[in-house]
Amino acid sequence: MSLFGEDRPLAPADRRRRRGWSVLVVALVLGLVMSFIPSSYVIEQPGPVFNTLGSQEVAGKDVPVISISGEPTYPTDGALNMLTVSILGSPSGTPNWAEVIRAYFDPSRAVIPLDAIYPPNVTNEQRNDDNAAQMVDSQQEAVAAALTNLNYAYEQLLGVTRVATGSPADGVLQVGDIIKTVNGTPVGTITELRAAIAANGTQKPASIEISRNGQTSAVSITPTQSAAGGAPILGVSVGTTFAFPFDVKIQLANVGGPSAGMMFALGIIDKLTPGSLTGGKEIAGTGTITPDGTVGPIGGIRQKLFGAREAGSRFFLAPAADCPEVRGHIPDGLSVFAVRTLDESLAVLSAVSTGADTTGLPTCDTVSDAVTP
Repeated sequence: MSLFGEDRPLAPADRRRRRGWSVLVVALVLGLVMSFIPSSYVIEQPGPVFNTLGSQEVAGKDVPVISISGEPTYPTDGALNMLTVSILGSPSGTPNWAEVIRAYFDPSRAVIPLDAIYPPNVTNEQRNDDNAAQMVDSQQEAVAAALTNLNYAYEQLLGVTRVATGSPADGVLQVGDIIKTVNGTPVGTITELRAAIAANGTQKPASIEISRNGQTSAVSITPTQSAAGGAPILGVSVGTTFAFPFDVKIQLANVGGPSAGMMFALGIIDKLTPGSLTGGKEIAGTGTITPDGTVGPIGGIRQKLFGAREAGSRFFLAPAADCPEVRGHIPDGLSVFAVRTLDESLAVLSAVSTGADTTGLPTCDTVSDAVTP
C-alpha cells in the first residue's frame, strides 16, 4: 500500500495535450513581447481614393478637384479614380514586429525598410516639400498633356527654380524668373538653354531676356566654367513651366508625388469634351504623365490595385512599365489594362465606357517588359 499513490506515466494523448498547451503559452508570450518591440520597417498600404471628376474638401470648403475657367466645359459622370498609398510608421515610431508579420502575409500591404522611405540624410520637411513639388509639376504636365491631346496651343517656358550662391547668376536672376532668350535666340527647353550658354562661352557676357512678375527685361551674365570642367554654366537650376490659354486649377489637399498625372489629364479631357469618357462607370488608374502624353511608372502599384477594388472600381489603367509588379497580384474582380500613352488610356476608356469587347486591349500578360515608356 502506498500513501501517495503510484507515479504513472502520461498517456500519449495527455503528452500531446501538454505539449499543445506549452506551444500555445510560448506563442502567446512571444506575441505579447513582439507587440511591444518596434521594428525597423514601415508598412505601405492603400490610401485614400479621389475621383478627379468629383470634389474634395479643401480648407473647410467642398471644391472640384479639377476646375476650368475661360473655356467651355461639359458635364461628366462616373468616376476617374486616382489612387494613393499611405505609410504606417515614421522615424519617430515604427510598427511593432507583430504588425509587420501580419502585413507581410497581407497581399494589400508591403513591408519596407524604414530608410527606403525616410532616408537618414533627408529631413521630414524636405521630404514633404519634394513630394509637394512633384505634385505641382505633375499637375502642370497633366494640363499640358491634355491640351496637347486636344490640339490646344500653349507656350512652354523655362523657369528658374534655384540660384546657386556665389554663381554668375547670384544677385541677377531670381527664383521664378522666366528665361526667354539668350543673345536673341529663343530657349524653350533645358537643352536649348545649355546650347545657347555653351555657344556664348565664358569670355563675354550673355544677354539674357527674362520675364519677372509679368515684366520683360534684359540682364547680362558672364557664364563660368563648371566645377567639373564641363560646359559653361550660369549657376541656376531651371524647370519647365507653361503658359496655358485658359485656367485649369487642380485642388487636392495633403497629397504629394507625381503618380496622379495620367488621371488628372483624363479628367481634364473629360471636362473639355462633350459626352462621357467613363460611360458612368468607376474606372481607376495611376501613372505619371509628360506633356507629349507618355505614361510613366509609379510606386506602390500593388497597394493601389487593392485600393481601387475597395473603392468599387472594376477597371484599372496601369503603366506598362509597372507590369512586372502587377502580374500575379491583381485582386479578384478587377480588370487591369497596361498603357504606355494617354492615347492608349483613352482607347481603353472608349471600349469600357461603351461596353465594347476589351479582349484585344493590352494587359500586363500581353505587353513586353522590354518596352518602357
